[in-house]
Amino acid sequence: MKPILILLSSSLLLAACGGGGSGGTGSDTTNANASGGAQNAGSNAVNASGGTDSPVVAKGAMTCGAPSASSATASGTLVSADTPSAQSGRIFASGASFPVTIVTNAASPDTLNWSIADQFGNVAASGTTPVTAGAVTTTVNCSSTLAGYFAISASLASAGGQIPSAGTRPAGNATFGVLPALGSVIPAVTYAHQDLHRFGMQGEDGNAAVLSALGISWQLDHRELYNMEPNGPNTFNPNANNLDPFFTSGNVMRLIRLDGIPAWASPTNAFEDETLPPTDLSYYQDYMSRVGTESNLIRTTYFKNQSANYYQLTWEPDAQWAGTNAQFVQLYQTVYQGLHSTDPHAVLMGPADTAPSGTAEQLRTLASLGFAQYLDGVTTHGYYDINGTSPSYPPERLATDPSTASGSLIGQMRTLRSEMAADYKPGMKLFQTEVGISYDNGSSYGANYPTANVLYAQGAVAARAHLIALGEGADQTWVFYGADFPGLVGYGTFFDLADAQGQYGATNISPKPAAMAVAAMTRIIDGTNTLGPVNGVPSGVYAYAFQQLNNGSVITALWTHNNTVWNASAGYSSTYSTAYSLAVDAPGTNGTVTVLDMMGNPSTVAYSNGSVTLNLTESPVYVVSNNATVAKANTTLPTGYVPN
Repeated sequence: MKPILILLSSSLLLAACGGGGSGGTGSDTTNANASGGAQNAGSNAVNASGGTDSPVVAKGAMTCGAPSASSATASGTLVSADTPSAQSGRIFASGASFPVTIVTNAASPDTLNWSIADQFGNVAASGTTPVTAGAVTTTVNCSSTLAGYFAISASLASAGGQIPSAGTRPAGNATFGVLPALGSVIPAVTYAHQDLHRFGMQGEDGNAAVLSALGISWQLDHRELYNMEPNGPNTFNPNANNLDPFFTSGNVMRLIRLDGIPAWASPTNAFEDETLPPTDLSYYQDYMSRVGTESNLIRTTYFKNQSANYYQLTWEPDAQWAGTNAQFVQLYQTVYQGLHSTDPHAVLMGPADTAPSGTAEQLRTLASLGFAQYLDGVTTHGYYDINGTSPSYPPERLATDPSTASGSLIGQMRTLRSEMAADYKPGMKLFQTEVGISYDNGSSYGANYPTANVLYAQGAVAARAHLIALGEGADQTWVFYGADFPGLVGYGTFFDLADAQGQYGATNISPKPAAMAVAAMTRIIDGTNTLGPVNGVPSGVYAYAFQQLNNGSVITALWTHNNTVWNASAGYSSTYSTAYSLAVDAPGTNGTVTVLDMMGNPSTVAYSNGSVTLNLTESPVYVVSNNATVAKANTTLPTGYVPN
């Protein structure tokens, strides 16, 4: 059988930078940079309209060797596929070898047709091979320096068939991811303190391999009273070994969650998630002093380069607090005094309302009651729309109309930062500790849902929401969620391959485009300070500049959004584009910059007279440049944000 060599130049980058076009290689088993493919339908086409005169040098390829056959266990499934390996989450390092296994159960000899496509349907690899009747495993070993999300499709030339659905993953494809290799593109950063890392995540708790692949540095650790003393007082010993072994590596830091009162300490004699204060505030302060003792010991033992311990006291109190405002402030006073009595590096944060606008309003309301005395930093969740945060409700949806702009995530973050600056301590940290992008309202998992178009849109919107949070002044942003879970459809950045409605703690998972967009974003943006939104962008263009710590490179994230091409009924367009010139150097200068697509694939793009012309789509791109003076002159630092 002929070896298979499959190359895909980075067509995403060509589109982002104004190039494009398809081509091929000379092999009868090869489809290179094809428009179409198993996932390509309607608005999923990648090549954007418009262009520039900038030359593009694209990088990245996927190569696969000759297929080999072996026996398999017979089943009633005509064709199935996977990337089985020890790589948790089915995410592979750039250039690493990984097996693609396709199992067929043909009634008679047939021909297997397979392909691997990205989130736009661009075929990265494809091939054909004869298969005998019966249960056969065909294995193709591949490697890729092209980063991103990939979906395997397979069928038999005569008998047909497709890869069946698995858990929350629809039929037609088996998915995997490849990480970007950015060591030569994004300079390494030295962190003065470990807690300058900017990305956290809910879900995949304790899954070190997946969290590392995603570039996640923070997870929740639970020290709620109901968790540590569920059955009675004085049972939590701060000097005992209470730390989850996952955290002892020191690689992932703790945001310490404190909300939750057990029945024995509750005024209702039932569990309270900070709905009302506990019955005995003196005891609660003592308990928090013990939490502070433990946290200080943990930090000095396992996180020696972490400057502080961070605690989040309440959880969406706008949805559940039943007490008075005075009681709310008293609750924070109690916890503040308890923690600070034993932890000299305690940072008590809250109130973590559902949306930034709600957090801002609560801060404003409580300011006159002295709330600022008992708050070291602010946390908020990032759910910016009452209709949900889904592909149909992106964070920019309200931003273009001045009458509604304050309701967008952009406007809400600015309102929150302004309120912090007006009534609270200067230099306070702002953490966005939960926002995720679900599927659209009323949707459900099934063999035909989500579509490739929905998955593309979810990934693009997820990246944009977190870039807006950071670009508008959050010091941290947290991804929600790991794998799909029951009750709320589609919030996962991974498919749960075992449970049709998803399950908490799923271990058999594979990535969606959102997971790989996050993996690229963390590698590109972590280790930066925010410079802020780029000044003077036209309506529909969104651009935020960041600078690497220690006065390093400038990284500008850019995209466009148009409500008219972005809805569930007509589809989410990946072809809509807008030309925009970004100032990257002094006027009169010429040179090149690196442009990274949403998945982290680099291209080299020329600029002239200090500006690079880009063809922006709904998928973010990142421009890496070196003239920080120009970048700072063309951006506005978020109100109250203090660079590190």
